Amino acid sequence: MKPIGPMMWEHRLIEQMLRVCEKEIEKVKESNKLDVIFIDAVVDFIRTYADRTHHGKEEDILFRDLEKKQLSPEHARIMKELVDEHVHSRETVKQLVEAKERYLRGEGTAREVVAHLEALARFYPLHIEKEDKHFFHPCMEYFTKEEQDRMLAEFYEFDRKMIHEKYRDVVERMEARGA
Repeated sequence: MKPIGPMMWEHRLIEQMLRVCEKEIEKVKESNKLDVIFIDAVVDFIRTYADRTHHGKEEDILFRDLEKKQLSPEHARIMKELVDEHVHSRETVKQLVEAKERYLRGEGTAREVVAHLEALARFYPLHIEKEDKHFFHPCMEYFTKEEQDRMLAEFYEFDRKMIHEKYRDVVERMEARGA
């Protein structure tokens, strides 16, 4: 298996979550009521799975190794765009959380929260398409079979550590709160 296999599988789960988000967006538009637990779950999914786990493998492993290669100008440009898009998604999630907090304080609206959720639902399909159709496959040609095998093993090790990292952070946040 090529290293892009697991990343493309991750894309399918992200797309599945986006379909769930689109249904929730319609519910909120009809009722003007926000399910903050749903928003928290989406934020956790995007931050932990889409960003830290998926984008983490891209930035910390794939892009790191690609930077050592002589990339075509097009692939170098796309890789920079992808990094910029990761930054954009993190900022959009931050804005979603801030809008949800304003909503809970009575200072914001459900519509404002939904606007950020819609932005993510528009962003990710285009981002995923760019990776799946224009970047992942051609970039594998920069690597030998052995390099691809090492990268795949590093992806698996990265994933193995993620659950420990996530819950260490949870405990540290709880300790900081004085819980």
